[in-house]
Amino acid sequence: MNDHAAGEIRQIIDSPAFQSACATLRAEHERTVQDIITLTQVEAPSFQEANRAAAWRDMALAHGLQDVETDAEGNVMGLRRGIGNGTLICVAAHLDTVFPPGTDLTVRREGTRLLAPGIGDDTRSLAVLLAWLRAMDAAGLRTRADILFVADVGEEGPGDLRGMRHLFQQGRYKDRISAFITVDSPNMERIVTGGVGSKRYRVTFKGPGGHSYGAFGLVNPMYAMADAIVRLGQVQVPARPKTTFSASVTGGGTSINSIPNGVWTEFDLRSESPEELARLEARFLAIVAEAVAAENAARSTRTGAVSADIAKIGDRPAGHTDEALELPRLAQAALAAHGFATSFEASSTDANIPMSLGIPAIKIGSGGAGGRGHSLEEWIDVEPEASTRGMCAGLATLLAVAGMAE
Repeated sequence: MNDHAAGEIRQIIDSPAFQSACATLRAEHERTVQDIITLTQVEAPSFQEANRAAAWRDMALAHGLQDVETDAEGNVMGLRRGIGNGTLICVAAHLDTVFPPGTDLTVRREGTRLLAPGIGDDTRSLAVLLAWLRAMDAAGLRTRADILFVADVGEEGPGDLRGMRHLFQQGRYKDRISAFITVDSPNMERIVTGGVGSKRYRVTFKGPGGHSYGAFGLVNPMYAMADAIVRLGQVQVPARPKTTFSASVTGGGTSINSIPNGVWTEFDLRSESPEELARLEARFLAIVAEAVAAENAARSTRTGAVSADIAKIGDRPAGHTDEALELPRLAQAALAAHGFATSFEASSTDANIPMSLGIPAIKIGSGGAGGRGHSLEEWIDVEPEASTRGMCAGLATLLAVAGMAE
């Protein structure tokens, strides 16, 4: 543990103002729980987050956030102004979930557990941002830096981090953000400092098609696709930096007695290392070409050859925040001061975008406990003591990074 970071955190958490803020978090815990329930029950599939965004915007306005706006991509944001020279810290939680329209989002309460799709990833975090605002205001806490609170769109799979891309590449604050924290999932032990990059493709293999008996001997795009999948499965990738691949979703064909004229598979390629990800991507593209060439050489092309249409459907940049930098050191010290044994890890989160741009960025948890993420039985535990301890630890992190004013 860095002694300087630990000293800064100790000074913050021992201050009467911080203790007052934490007292507000405890006193208003049930209000935070109700915010979680309200937001969870508003549908927010990726690309359809507008209703939840509007609900969060109304809550943020009610809590006194300034300059609240919805940008062109659908992100909702607002400022809590500091007293310094305009340095800007961004803290975010994502609006979207992996669940399609029509999913039953009714929150069930079983003791201190709340169960509903998307309740931990990442709806709880949206409510925690609001709780931090209330606690800071109630305690009269000021920071040297401005804090930009963001409820962002498009973090989950097909969203491809579109909200963060817009914020950092086109948004009006893009050149001011000096550090970024995403609050995502309840887990407080994992501080994400590595951004796992990914390349996602849908490859459609096409051919002339024909009767499975009468046209037997013609090229078959299914064989080319199967060959590509097998070849990919034989690729050797490093264990460190962790690098992975998957043939994940497939479809196509006409009928059981037809040689298909089109079949497709979606592929997921990932790595903690931009260099390894680029190497794997190049090998994958070569494999597709090799499989097509092999099928065209193996069977007749008299009525046409097999081809492959390659469409990139996801592109998340890899990145890393050096653990020796102030941001992760302060986060680790703040969590340790609240009794959390932390580790630095890699994952795919909104922090990938600022990491890839060289902006210090991390992911921390929202507090409490949870499990079964991305399932219909997703749950969080809102036992007050554990929940508040996590929220206080996260707030201490934010205040340290933004520079709590005396």
